[in-house]
Amino acid sequence: MAELTVRGAAPKQDRSRATRRRLLEAAVTCLAEHGWTGSTVTVVAERAGVSRGAAQHHFPTREELFTAAVEYVAEQRSAVLRDLPGTASTHAVVELVVGLYTGPLFRAALQLWVAASHEPQLGPRVAALEARIGRETHRMTLELLHADEATPGVRETVQGLLDMARGLGLANLLSDDSARRGRVVAQWARLVDEALAG
Repeated sequence: MAELTVRGAAPKQDRSRATRRRLLEAAVTCLAEHGWTGSTVTVVAERAGVSRGAAQHHFPTREELFTAAVEYVAEQRSAVLRDLPGTASTHAVVELVVGLYTGPLFRAALQLWVAASHEPQLGPRVAALEARIGRETHRMTLELLHADEATPGVRETVQGLLDMARGLGLANLLSDDSARRGRVVAQWARLVDEALAG
């Protein structure tokens, strides 16, 4: 009898993980589409196809749900960087980094930043999370570029790339900026190549 219970536990855990993932994906989509004020736990639960009670079982508070959603976004962004081949060109790396800041994942994270700026219970959690994400993105970008921070100007160039990518992501919120963005990416790739060459 105990053996049946143990065997039955795996599918239940799988279902629980799947529900959690659906909630996180729905939270990201809701944030990107409706912003913080339009993204309630009820709206997210409906989008995920689960009950409000199931949502609150996984995430007792709204803040926990959306902080976990940004953490999920961060992991997705890191996975994109990790999946890039180590032999990718500078242009491909710059394009990928910019893509991290111009897609729906960044749009969702930005909505949470805005909310965190005036939600005291959310601010410290999001600030700490974003600091960690920023360090991780910087480190992974250095690795992809095979860059040595000991070379003068390299650290600043990579940080400038990340700041520029974030700025392009903000510009993209209001209108499709892809034509200009392509030219900016090409120029930044040249600048990064020059900085890496020392």
